[in-house]
Amino acid sequence: MRKLLLALLILVPIGAGIFFTIPSLLDRKMNAVATSAPYPASDKAEKLHQTLFVADLHDDALLWQRNLLQRHDYGHSDLPRLLEGHVGLQVFSTVTKTPRGINYESNGADSDNITVLAMAQRWPRATWGSLLERALYQADKLKQAVAGSEGRMVLIHNRGELVRYLEDWQRDPQRLATVLASEGLQPIEGKLDNIDRLYDAGFRIAGLTHFFDNEVGGSAHGLNKGGLTPLGRQVITRLEEKRMLVDLAHASKPLIDDVLAMAKRPVLVSHTGVAGTCPGPRNLTDDHLQRIAATGGVIGIGYWDAAVCETNVGAIVRAIRYAVDKVGVKHVALGSDFNGTIRAPFDTTGLAQITEGLQRAGFSDADIAAIMGGNVRDLLLASLPD
Repeated sequence: MRKLLLALLILVPIGAGIFFTIPSLLDRKMNAVATSAPYPASDKAEKLHQTLFVADLHDDALLWQRNLLQRHDYGHSDLPRLLEGHVGLQVFSTVTKTPRGINYESNGADSDNITVLAMAQRWPRATWGSLLERALYQADKLKQAVAGSEGRMVLIHNRGELVRYLEDWQRDPQRLATVLASEGLQPIEGKLDNIDRLYDAGFRIAGLTHFFDNEVGGSAHGLNKGGLTPLGRQVITRLEEKRMLVDLAHASKPLIDDVLAMAKRPVLVSHTGVAGTCPGPRNLTDDHLQRIAATGGVIGIGYWDAAVCETNVGAIVRAIRYAVDKVGVKHVALGSDFNGTIRAPFDTTGLAQITEGLQRAGFSDADIAAIMGGNVRDLLLASLPD
C-alpha cells in the first residue's frame, strides 16, 4: 500500500503537468505557418502598407492560453505582432464548442472538444458546463488585455468610440481597435434573452453557426444543414434591433438564403472562400456573393487551404480578385481565421505580402486600401450602435 501511495504521489503530479501543458502544445501545432518570420515584401509594397488602415474580420486567439500583450514565437497574432503588421482593427471571435472528429462535411452536435480544453487551461468552473459562460469568459480575457495595454488596445462598442479611435490612430497608428464576435450562437443556449447578455458583454458581431447545427439554424458542416429555425428568425430580428452584425461564416446554404430573405441591414461573412476559385462546403457561390453584397455587407477572404485551396499569398489574392470582379471592390475584405487551428502562409506580421500581391494583380492604391481595411472600417461606421 505504501508503495502504491508513493507511486500515486509521483504519477499524479506528472499526469497533471502533462494535462495542463497539452493546450500549449496543441496551440503550437495547430496554429502553424508555412514559413517562419520575417516575411519580406517589396519596398513599394512596404511603403504603401505603412499608410493603410488594415482590418481583419476573424481571429480566434481568445481560445488559447496566451497573453495577447506579449509577443510569442508561435500562433498567428498578439498585440506586438499585430502592431508590427500595421493592423488597425482586429475582430476577435469566441469559440465555445467544436465537435470531436471535426470535419468539413458532416458533424453532430452531441460532442465537444472545448470542455477538456477549458479544464486544461484552468478556465473558471462555470465555463465547463455553460457555453454562454465560455463566451463571456473569453470576452473578459479581451477586456483584461485592453485594460493592461496602456491605451494601445481599445474595445469598440459603438460608432462614437470608433470615430474617436480613428482620430487617435491617424496621430499614432501604434494602437489597435478590437471588436468582439461570437463564432456561432450556441452560447445563447436556446434563449433569445441571452442575445442581450452577449451585447451587454461587448459583442457586436454574431456568427450564427459554427461546425454543427444549433438552435438558431444549420451549419455548412452540420448533419441537416437546414435554414433558420423559428428561434433563429427571432434571433435575426433581435440582432438587427440591437445593431449587431450578422455573420454568415459557416452557415449552410439554406441558412444564408433565409437570412438574406429577411435581413434589413448589412450582413457579413467574416472568414470564407469563394467557390469560383476553390469549391468547398462553406465557400460562397456567385449568387450568394452578389446577394450578400446587395445588403451592403462585406466578405472576408480567408488564408487557409480549405478557403483558397492553397497555403500561399497567390491563392488569397486570386480569391480576392474573383470576389471583386463579381461584386465590386467595396464588398471584399480580409478574414484570416488566424489562431483557428489553421496553417497560414504567415503570421500577422506578414500582411504586407498581401499588399504586394494585390499590387502585382493590378489593383490601384485606393482599391488596396479598401480591401485591406477600409471596407471593414466603413461597414462598422455605418452599422455599429450610436
